[in-house]
Amino acid sequence: MLRSVLLNLSTAKWSRRFVTESRVARRVASRFVAGETFPEAIRPIRDLNARRIAATVDHLGESVATNEDAVRATEEYLGLLEAISQADVWANVSLKLSQLGQQLSRELCALNLKKILDRARQQGIFVRMDMEDSPWVDPTLELYEQMRTLGYDNVGVVIQAYLYRSQQDVEELLSKLARIRLCKGAYKEPAEIAFPNKRDVDKNYLALARRLLDASREARLPADLGRCIPPLAAIATHDERIIRAVAQYAREHDIARDQFEFQMLYGIRRDLQESLAAEGYAVRVYVPYGTEWYPYFMRRLAERPANLWFFISNFIRR
Repeated sequence: MLRSVLLNLSTAKWSRRFVTESRVARRVASRFVAGETFPEAIRPIRDLNARRIAATVDHLGESVATNEDAVRATEEYLGLLEAISQADVWANVSLKLSQLGQQLSRELCALNLKKILDRARQQGIFVRMDMEDSPWVDPTLELYEQMRTLGYDNVGVVIQAYLYRSQQDVEELLSKLARIRLCKGAYKEPAEIAFPNKRDVDKNYLALARRLLDASREARLPADLGRCIPPLAAIATHDERIIRAVAQYAREHDIARDQFEFQMLYGIRRDLQESLAAEGYAVRVYVPYGTEWYPYFMRRLAERPANLWFFISNFIRR
């Protein structure tokens, strides 16, 4: 119930206005967002690298309203790729296709994405296409297939475990050796297409994670930390029970630690990020920056009660 309320608020204009104008909310959001510009985000990225943790950088924004906005977002990513290369940090990038104009024109989005992938390939940087809500799953996978057909091998995609269709999607993607980030899913979806019960989501997540680990062992495509190319399997979760189950499965099935990686969000379970890296696991942290932080922030509150309590307690102290 509470999760649904917060996800609804993530798209409400009045709530956006109230939260973004609050100094307390902006301070709390800074726990989850590395800054409003890349120069502000570079310090936490370097701090992560110093602890042998890689990053994936996201310029926040989604569902642009005009072609011009999509072009501006593309230019921001082109500049981000140059900045990552010049900074010589262990980082790749993540992006949302709606920010590149997917909801306006497939052709425009494809053109913008190709520009980004071309620049990323020149810099030796990997690009992850984030997955958005269910109406955009097929268009996103179709565009991913198009980019691979065009010869781009520096691009990966995200699968959300709470969707019933994800098992089939994973099998189809693995047949093409797609590099997949597996997450649980952060959008409000109807029970007709997504598991409504957390226990079922967790069960499906673990089954899909094991399938990705098996595929990683068979493909033997390890990460290249120097160029920050991730392995085939990226296990994105803060659920320590699932993380330990994945690690145990890898040990029991002789899957090397460089054949998969754990991914987490900036500002969430830093203790777990560091302990996994210290144990020798590949760890990557999703580092978002930008002025359009409100929808991302609200989805983080919806995901974990601890995040919401952190937000509320700051208001109480204020």
